[in-house]
Amino acid sequence: MNAMTTVSDIMTRGVRCLSPADSLDYAAQAMDELDVGAIPVCTGEKLVGMVTDRDIIVRAVAQGLATGETPLSAIMTNEVLCCREDQPVFEVMLAMGDAQVRRMPVVDRNRNLVGIVSLADIAVKTEDSKVAVALQEISEPAES
Repeated sequence: MNAMTTVSDIMTRGVRCLSPADSLDYAAQAMDELDVGAIPVCTGEKLVGMVTDRDIIVRAVAQGLATGETPLSAIMTNEVLCCREDQPVFEVMLAMGDAQVRRMPVVDRNRNLVGIVSLADIAVKTEDSKVAVALQEISEPAES
């Protein structure tokens, strides 16, 4: 990876997103079908949140919420860390490490979802040894 490699070079496009009105059951089924643990939440094309399998368990099931009736808007994370497709990959990777996230939505200047970038994308699609070392550090569990 050279200094000019941008998120658009490695991101996954055509990412499925859910609506804030979709039920938790629907989100869990979509995660199972797609074999993912997190899905962006959009109003139209605009990114408005993110929901994870952990959100469903901790913020809904553990609280006794009815998963078939509770909308994603009740439990989703509203303040989502995201990046733009023209950002350098190394910069985004460092931000992911600081926030301890493994995937980040990619938005355009109007905050419309255009893709998602994951640590796996960075690891597989780059060949820089500094990136490999940084990914190893990011992926190590936090000390307790």
